[in-house]
Amino acid sequence: MNKITRQNLIIALTYSVTLIGGMYLGFKFLKDQGYNLQKQTLKADNNKEKVAEIIHLIDKNYVDEVNTDTLNHLPIDSILHQLDPHSMYLPPEKAAEQSDALEGNFQGIGIEYYILNDTLMVTNVIKDGPAYGSGMRPGDKILKVDSAFVSGKQLPRDQMIGRIKGRSGTPVQLLVMRAGTSQSVLLNVKRGRVQVSSIDAAYMVNPSTAYIRISKFGANTDIDFTEALRGLKVKGMSKLILDLRDNGGGYLTAATGLANQILPENKLIVYTEGKHEPRTDYIATGGGEFEHGKLAILINENTASASEILAGAVQDLDRGLIIGRRSFGKGLVQEQFPFGDGSALNLTIARYYTPLGRSIQKSYKKGYAAYQNELEERFSDGELTDKGSGPKDTLKKHPSFVTGAGKVVFGGGGIQPDIYVKMDTVGVNKFYNSLISKKILFDFVFDVLANRYNSHYLEQNMSTFSISHEDFNALVKYIQNRKIIIDQHQLMAAKPVICNDLRVLLYKYHLGDAGYYKALNLNDSMVKQALNSLQ
Repeated sequence: MNKITRQNLIIALTYSVTLIGGMYLGFKFLKDQGYNLQKQTLKADNNKEKVAEIIHLIDKNYVDEVNTDTLNHLPIDSILHQLDPHSMYLPPEKAAEQSDALEGNFQGIGIEYYILNDTLMVTNVIKDGPAYGSGMRPGDKILKVDSAFVSGKQLPRDQMIGRIKGRSGTPVQLLVMRAGTSQSVLLNVKRGRVQVSSIDAAYMVNPSTAYIRISKFGANTDIDFTEALRGLKVKGMSKLILDLRDNGGGYLTAATGLANQILPENKLIVYTEGKHEPRTDYIATGGGEFEHGKLAILINENTASASEILAGAVQDLDRGLIIGRRSFGKGLVQEQFPFGDGSALNLTIARYYTPLGRSIQKSYKKGYAAYQNELEERFSDGELTDKGSGPKDTLKKHPSFVTGAGKVVFGGGGIQPDIYVKMDTVGVNKFYNSLISKKILFDFVFDVLANRYNSHYLEQNMSTFSISHEDFNALVKYIQNRKIIIDQHQLMAAKPVICNDLRVLLYKYHLGDAGYYKALNLNDSMVKQALNSLQ
């Protein structure tokens, strides 16, 4: 498993449990955030004509001056890699997927699933979605879709779930085995649009401090955020922890709309500019729900793009504290140019700048491969773990800026936090990583542990609940039954982090994202730092 993603290991659940209909996965360049969409389709009847058209588009639209004569006779991917890491060519299938993500064209039945022992297991059912209305519940196992068996057939993931997806309004028949029983029932579900809130969690940490977690900026994030603020104010909120860790971006309009809720009127939020794109300013409209309360924003190395824009505005305007680790550093704007065959070109046309004029884009002068591995370098250099060179001098060779309150901030490589919190790697060793890579902890929770507890018990005992000795011993037996050699020394060294991972996964299963983050944050070092800083 990639080392740098361990700082919040159970975030891996995002990638192991997939939502069928209603949410995009892994898509970073969204309309109004990373690029605009061209409605006019470009004509290119063959690859040679397409290369020529791409070079023409670069010459007329690219963010910087480019000698396009040097790009002739190169393959398309090589041409784009000469430019920047975020300009890319999309084959028809990828372009269609991205278009669906941009336009929100998600149709499905509204479930999250996990493939357990070659069986499609439902881990969450989106409230008020098609599956929810049909009576499907977490723990159900989908055996058959229409006339085709999908479980126990060792089918590839795409074939297991592909039959469930379909156009809105069309029916699908599912043979389901109920959780904890051998009873099977037949459910008739009509596919439809699934509405998923972009707020992962919103709750009061203590009588005066609220916590809101946003993992993406979707089309309705600003609306969801405003509603969450209103509900929390009724409960006594005067301080806010806004968690943008692992937020890869989203709609710029959602990020600026959210900024309107926390920034004073007429303050510059962000501006964009490129060689062929005149400067465009985004200004706070004022009248927000939380313009004056104490604010802390949590970021890490996976905080990117639109989320960096929000964090940068808050930092530049001295509106609140930025806590965590240096953000990713993605500050380029793409525009999409579609071709007649369904493929498309995402071309960088501008850069983002924070209110003080900082570019948040990190360098890509060392080439595409080095850019992709840059986060690994941060780990190796000790920036993420406060070892080696550490975090303090990372951006000091970059341009500096001074805020109104006299704070020195830097451009050229993401947002450097006001207060640094190192990555927690205690207990992480080779044996632990092997359990994660083989999904043993996920399997154990869904296969065994989830049946030992219920949501009511977990909710009532959240502050004191821990994995028992019996539970841990059961995990050891589960590992042995999977024919995995146990290193006893490493197992015991990793026991605290293993037990914590099992605990929060259990809460995720029974109480969803809200319960997951409540349980996770009880021991979270950044949340604890934010609570101390907001006193």
